[in-house]
Amino acid sequence: MRALLSPEPPSISYLTPTRTTKRRSIFHWKIQTSLRFSAGNGNCSIRPRSMCLNVKSALDSATIDQLGLPESEIRNPSVSPSYRSWKLPKPNQTVLDAQARVCTGPTQTKPLGEEQALKVLDTILRSAKGELKDQEEVSKAQLGAFFAGMTIRANAFPEATQWSDGERRAMNKFWPLLVRVLPPDVLFIADPEGSIMGIGGSAGPHYVGNGPSEMRLVGALREVLAGGHLGYEEVQGVLRDVLPLKLEDKKSAGVSESLLSAFLIGQRMNRETDRELKAYCLAFDDELGSQPVADVRSLTHYGEPYDGNTRYFRSTLFVAAVRSCYSESCLLHGVEWMPPKGGITEEQMLKFMGANTQLSPLQAKKLLEDDEVGFAYLSQREAQPSLHSIIGLREHIKKRPPLATSEKVQQLVRAQGREAIIAGFFHEGYEEPLLMLMRRRGVHSGLVVKGEEGALSMTTKLRSVNASKGLPVNYCSGFRSLSATSALELDGVSRENFNIVINAKDYGFEPTDTPRTDRSVSRNIELGLAALRGEKGPAYDRIVLNAGIADHLLGCDGAEDIFSALDRAREAIDSGKALDRLLNYIKISHKMK
Repeated sequence: MRALLSPEPPSISYLTPTRTTKRRSIFHWKIQTSLRFSAGNGNCSIRPRSMCLNVKSALDSATIDQLGLPESEIRNPSVSPSYRSWKLPKPNQTVLDAQARVCTGPTQTKPLGEEQALKVLDTILRSAKGELKDQEEVSKAQLGAFFAGMTIRANAFPEATQWSDGERRAMNKFWPLLVRVLPPDVLFIADPEGSIMGIGGSAGPHYVGNGPSEMRLVGALREVLAGGHLGYEEVQGVLRDVLPLKLEDKKSAGVSESLLSAFLIGQRMNRETDRELKAYCLAFDDELGSQPVADVRSLTHYGEPYDGNTRYFRSTLFVAAVRSCYSESCLLHGVEWMPPKGGITEEQMLKFMGANTQLSPLQAKKLLEDDEVGFAYLSQREAQPSLHSIIGLREHIKKRPPLATSEKVQQLVRAQGREAIIAGFFHEGYEEPLLMLMRRRGVHSGLVVKGEEGALSMTTKLRSVNASKGLPVNYCSGFRSLSATSALELDGVSRENFNIVINAKDYGFEPTDTPRTDRSVSRNIELGLAALRGEKGPAYDRIVLNAGIADHLLGCDGAEDIFSALDRAREAIDSGKALDRLLNYIKISHKMK
């Protein structure tokens, strides 16, 4: 680690881009976009042109069905919000805004004022009575999350984040009316032991649910609503019982959405224990059978936040293409669109560029082993369909559930050689749980990064004097094994732990502002491909920085010296190899069988 802690002035050599292989364009656009990919004289160029797309974004789902419009005609695939499925019902915004305040942790919760509380409860009442005409109805998932938040605050939170006087007055006014119209499962969530509301207090203590799966969920939820915690087997049992969540005609099959949303947000509000988080992380490892094992000497699993970036350049897809050039195979995983941010994801970029995003784990294994590719992307939709089934419900929960942490630490394909996991985080306190999950996975090396927006992309930007308190951007923490033995077999002596804040200037990078993308998928792609084409600038520097630092911190072969690691990443770009890898991926992904 001395190379990082005591950097010397870098010796950087830039290679002149050379391309010797002619390539035909392999991008086949169904619509006109803001990017044009062309091949001439062996070079891949990017030429902007005006957008010629008519987006029918104002149409509601009923109108779309009536007109028979295909989904491709109502999307603008160059921006991330368009990847949200129009089939998902939207939440009620009034209640969602309240959930953002009351469905969070013991110190972060912000009690509602009386005016807002009255408005929220009135909205819930009118929705339950079918009288809410001017906005979306309050969904079952929203009812479960909101009342779970209120119950846990009343039962277990410190005085400062318990109910405000205004909330109490509002509830005293509306609860006698709500108790007449809310379904039994919501009445249970709102007052599970009959000790909070007074009126109608007998419903909660006697509620058991419908069917074995729901009865098990109710039993676990009683403990959660009291501020308690569950065992590893209990959490896994609940998750496997109730998922996948099948939605047909807005009705769930097998379990109440109110109960499930209360369970998910309740566990996060109580701050999950290590055993609870491990249960979420490992629950669906074998959903499709045993994970395939790739014949590669080194494999890094990338755990980007599934809900994407909304402001800044997201570099990981391009970093993977770079690292694959020198046999550091990379497996990315995620979703097309995920709340609450609904930002740019790797799946959106690959889909926009024409890649196959419906690969199975076995097909991803073959791409990892392919000498012309060396990296792969797996969608949660294909690899863990049970977890993917609750994306819509997660939007109605509003706040991130425990899955937002555990889904970043997955091994959807294994390797015969060394394995590492990298995950991004934002909120201080989650770096150690993430590293705990990585150690539980048995990987040789693990790394958590506080990149921009809580993603993995470290920046070359200097830290502002007005930066928020807590861990700074570019903070890294992790471990790496000093032997080839699996981390599960180590006694702790053979593992090196570290934490460090990366100052890019120390390694020869000029400070630059991070390129803004502002939810533009096409802009993110344009920046990334221009960098892989050898165009120097902020995007190029970030790709090099993130590739070289990862290689060094994970203990990869040939990266013992940080400056050598950075030069190797530059050579992969400037030689044209990294761009070739990305283009090969798009082409070969469609040949997978």
